[in-house]
Amino acid sequence: MTLERERETVVEYAPALADLTPGRTGNLSVRRGDAFAVTPTGVPYDSFDAADVPVVGLDGERKAGRMAPSSEVPMHTGIYKHDRPGAIVHTHSPWATTMATLHRPLPPIHYMIVAVGREVPLAGYAPYGTEDLAANAVAAMTEADSDAVILANHGLVVTGPDLETAVENTRHVEDLCRLYLRSSAVGEPHTLTDEQLATVEAKFESYGQGSEQ
Repeated sequence: MTLERERETVVEYAPALADLTPGRTGNLSVRRGDAFAVTPTGVPYDSFDAADVPVVGLDGERKAGRMAPSSEVPMHTGIYKHDRPGAIVHTHSPWATTMATLHRPLPPIHYMIVAVGREVPLAGYAPYGTEDLAANAVAAMTEADSDAVILANHGLVVTGPDLETAVENTRHVEDLCRLYLRSSAVGEPHTLTDEQLATVEAKFESYGQGSEQ
């Protein structure tokens, strides 16, 4: 089966997508080479198996899978062709989408933002499922050197080397959007400086059980 491991990974992480986004509004994908496995369109996240999961080439052509792919295939292909991450998660999670309706980027109010960059930029609005949306997302992430982007009046996109990381960082960004909006209701949140963020980035390089103690 084409991209068998990647299709199984999509099925594995589909429940996490259901927890992050309302209804059937999100999508995720995982890439290998010049193709990617992506969630099918318009179906509950617990109603498909690996054989159903569509496989799409970077040219946008469907290669395998019993179900039709997400309507956001143009955005996934656009991002993959630009910087070739290993996975993409797109949600309409409530706090990030609130930021999207306010046209606000997420500034560095907490050190955990460095999981995706030093800010989460805002991409200009374009209709869903279009190449214009992909171009806006890529441009905003490139300018900000970020692995995530808030799509104006739409939602959130997070990329990563693999689907586990992309899902985890989607949760981080959603939590930081909630923190930002709650703190903004009380006053103006203070942001970290570039120097402070650089210190965190250096510390993250040696963080975790795989680092030398």
